[in-house]
Amino acid sequence: MSRYFVGLTGASGHVYARTLIRSLVSAGCDVDVSITPAGCKVLRHEQGFDAGNDGEKLAQVLAPWLGEPVAARVRAFQGAAVEAPPSSGTSLTGGVIVCPCSMGTLARASVGFSSNLVERAVDVALKERRKLVLVAREAPYSTLHLENMLRLSRLGAVILPASPGFYHAPKTLDDLVDHVVGKVLDVLGVQNDVGARWKGIAAPDEDPGLGEARRGPPDEEGS
Repeated sequence: MSRYFVGLTGASGHVYARTLIRSLVSAGCDVDVSITPAGCKVLRHEQGFDAGNDGEKLAQVLAPWLGEPVAARVRAFQGAAVEAPPSSGTSLTGGVIVCPCSMGTLARASVGFSSNLVERAVDVALKERRKLVLVAREAPYSTLHLENMLRLSRLGAVILPASPGFYHAPKTLDDLVDHVVGKVLDVLGVQNDVGARWKGIAAPDEDPGLGEARRGPPDEEGS
């Protein structure tokens, strides 16, 4: 399927959602988006866009947030719109991604509790055995957080923390965001060139970004 559901929650990291939605559309996919009340607050604070109190203004901010061409391929739903297509298993989708995923949303999802469209979409993905990716954003994790993740993992969800790597020698914040988003797309099976892929460690003279060139000069005792 070429339609995906992206849920935004109250966890920090809405820049990941922006890049993910833009990347999905760039790959030829259509996207459904919904946001929780807490997610509205974070979107306003981190990205500067007011989606209302429950996402009632989300459709209005898609174009300035994502760009006109991308927004044209995105359907926005209010958080309380449990009557929306993504709430039913008969509405086919290639997968559900909660990005970023708060620990509250993750906890409710782990016990099948659906209080909004985002949580209902997660519940549908689990019962229909569809791809489900939860981009967890919290630190440190409590024992309860880890137990909830384990429960969801055993049910078929992929727990993909927003933990970018540094082995690709990132130069910008976008490089770090792309690294995580690329992993999400890989899990979904969406062909992409988002983020750098590991190709092994090149010799220092071939790749000055790795190896000795990154370690600096040896100390006097070790030289």
